[in-house]
Amino acid sequence: MSSQDDDYPLSAVPASQRKGLLSTSVVLLGFTFFTATMWAGGNLGTAFSFPDLLLVILVGNLLLGAYAAALAFIACRSGLNTVLMGRYCFGEKGSKLSDCLLGFTQIGWYAWGTATIAIALVRMTPLPAWLELPLMVVFGFGFCLTALVGYRGLDWLSRFAVPAMLLFIGVSLYQGLVDVGGLTALSERAGGGDMGFAAAITVVIGTFVSGGTMATNWSRFARSGRVAVLATLAAFFLGNGLMVLVGAVGTLIYQQSDIVDVMITQGFVVLALLMLFLNIWTTQDNTIYNFSVAGCNLLRTERRRLVTLSGAAIGTLLAVFGMYDLLVPFLILLGTFLPPLGGVIMADFWVRFRGRYPDLERTELPAFQWSGLCAYGIGALAAWASPVLPPVVGVAAAFAAHALLSRWWPARDALARAR
Repeated sequence: MSSQDDDYPLSAVPASQRKGLLSTSVVLLGFTFFTATMWAGGNLGTAFSFPDLLLVILVGNLLLGAYAAALAFIACRSGLNTVLMGRYCFGEKGSKLSDCLLGFTQIGWYAWGTATIAIALVRMTPLPAWLELPLMVVFGFGFCLTALVGYRGLDWLSRFAVPAMLLFIGVSLYQGLVDVGGLTALSERAGGGDMGFAAAITVVIGTFVSGGTMATNWSRFARSGRVAVLATLAAFFLGNGLMVLVGAVGTLIYQQSDIVDVMITQGFVVLALLMLFLNIWTTQDNTIYNFSVAGCNLLRTERRRLVTLSGAAIGTLLAVFGMYDLLVPFLILLGTFLPPLGGVIMADFWVRFRGRYPDLERTELPAFQWSGLCAYGIGALAAWASPVLPPVVGVAAAFAAHALLSRWWPARDALARAR
């Protein structure tokens, strides 16, 4: 099977396979339309006045979008995704650190999504409770079909699903404003919580920072750096911001953060079922695609479709055996430890390699790039210890540490050697 058929899992995307703004944007938007993000918005909705809530959403998603867009630009310029860029900053064997962190995170969310839709369908319809487990198996393997096709499959689904979901959200928000009595009445319901501004920003960034770190899997297909940055900002600033806002508004009006529950309350049962299905599917296929890319780099195999099926099987098993209940809190914790990966990659590209990687296939890389590995450790520790904006602190600390350490480390480890 050719690299083209399997989306170049171990090499750069060639110029002939690059995509335009529409294609890149809808794929990334489909990824960020995620139920869990609305839950975060629900927690924020009752903690701030409406103007302060809008400011939290604006600042948090702007920081998240800037982080993802910076990685997107590097991905487009190099044609590489996060795990392949990890070979430069962590080394041939050291890059397995990023493979495991990113792969485990994605398969955990896949298990959560698979269980979520099965449980929700049984709750929302007359289906008997014993169908939950069979439905998990059906959806666990069914959602990976578009990911098996590759970027084209994600593109086809997103071109239909994203406009449909935007329409459903618009209808629901309009009905919500009618039910509450307009924006003025909505504003009066906000506030009363004790969450600090910095903590709220951290919550917003944490909702999808792991996705922002992996979004290079699609931004590397962008036709230009401008396309990559605009598409990523559309997804992680506007798209993720919309999800947080929807969750906050739903909580303020109906005490429900999930748009599906809100639409059922509003009487839009058919639209709610469609929204549930499209929302979960467009995130699930992107998530398992992320896992397959990390798995290919870990195993050094181009058989991405086989890795995709294996990942779907693992995620389905995790869902069936109820492990998603234990995984979600840990996966959210990983939101603190994933951003430093991006900080190391950005320092590696802009400082160490001065904006241009050497050819991956013709370059001899050390087994372990210790400056990058140590910088990641410093960034992760700084994020864990920081009382303010841990994701931002982690990125900044990892960037600064790698920029300095890569200059002081022995030359044989600090620089890749071309053959």
